[in-house]
Amino acid sequence: MVNLVKIGSIVRSTGPIGLFGGGEIGPEDVNLVLNRVESAVAADRGAAVLIDSGRIPDAVIGDFDSLLPEVRAQIPNDRLFPIREQDSTDFDKALRSVQAPVTLAAGFLGARVDHQLAVFNALVRWPDRPCLLLGAHEVVFQAPPRITLDLGADAIVSLFPFQRVTGRSRGLEWPIDGLVLEPDGRVGTSNRALGEFTLDIDAPGLLVMVPRAALDQVMQAFLSGRTGHWPARAI
Repeated sequence: MVNLVKIGSIVRSTGPIGLFGGGEIGPEDVNLVLNRVESAVAADRGAAVLIDSGRIPDAVIGDFDSLLPEVRAQIPNDRLFPIREQDSTDFDKALRSVQAPVTLAAGFLGARVDHQLAVFNALVRWPDRPCLLLGAHEVVFQAPPRITLDLGADAIVSLFPFQRVTGRSRGLEWPIDGLVLEPDGRVGTSNRALGEFTLDIDAPGLLVMVPRAALDQVMQAFLSGRTGHWPARAI
C-alpha cells in the first residue's frame, strides 16, 4: 500500500519515489523503477511513459506545456499539480515538490546535453532531495555527507563538482584527501574503486557517477539512513 500524502504541490512518501521524465528511457527502465518504488510521479510529459506502461501516475508535476490532452484526460484532476512559471525545468519543478528517503528518476539522461546539464543543476539546487538518475550505463547522484559502497575492484567512480567542495576518501585509487574540487578547477572523473570505498564530503555540490549495476546498492545506502542529510538550500 502506498503511503502517499499530497500537500499543495508537494508529494511526500515514506518510501522511495519513482520520477519519470519524457526523455530517453530504456525499454526495461519503467518496470525496473516501478519494482523498486512505492509511488510514481511524472514530470510533465513523463506521464505518457507511465500511461503507456499501464500505470496511472500518482502525481504529475510541471508546467504542462508538453502534456498531451489525450494523456491528461486519463489522469484524475486531483493528481495534477501544474506549476506555471517558466524559470525552471519540469525536472526541477518535480524534484523540489517531492519528499522521500530517495527518488529514483528515469527519462532524464541521454538526450540533449543542455537538458542533462539542467538536470545536474537541479540536483545541486535541491541537496535535501536525494535523487538517483538512472542512465543507460550509469547512476548519477549528489554525494551525501557520507556514503560507503562496494562496487568491486576497478569499477569506475567519477566525481564531478558543480561547486567548490572538499572531502576525504578511502578505497579509491586516487584519494581526494586534501584536494579542492571545483567546476573550473580540479575534477575527479574516471577514478577507480579498489573494492569497498567511502566518501566523506564536506558540502553539497559533488555529483557521483557509478556503473548502472550499482543501482540497488546505492539505493540501499540512502535508505539505510547512514548517509546523513544535507540541509535545504536557502533560496
